[in-house]
Amino acid sequence: MIAFRDYEDVEEWLAPLDYIAFWEAVAPYDLCLIDRDHCDGLIAGGKADTDLVLNALKFLAVMGMRAKFNLRHRIPEPVVAKYLMSVH
Repeated sequence: MIAFRDYEDVEEWLAPLDYIAFWEAVAPYDLCLIDRDHCDGLIAGGKADTDLVLNALKFLAVMGMRAKFNLRHRIPEPVVAKYLMSVH
């Protein structure tokens, strides 16, 4: 299992995954997502596009991981940070 510092880490981790890889990657985290059989049925029946279902699943996974691990936004380093370290 991967340790995430913030939920942007989760978004970056999920971004390159396709539909099958997504299900394999999130399985160890025991998230409460839409049932895979239901998603497969929507795609197979032509009721929803794979990309649409995958985007929704990724969103739900990010929100689930955020709640489960109490993840926050990434705090960017201020532009002036390198100047704060210098001594005059």
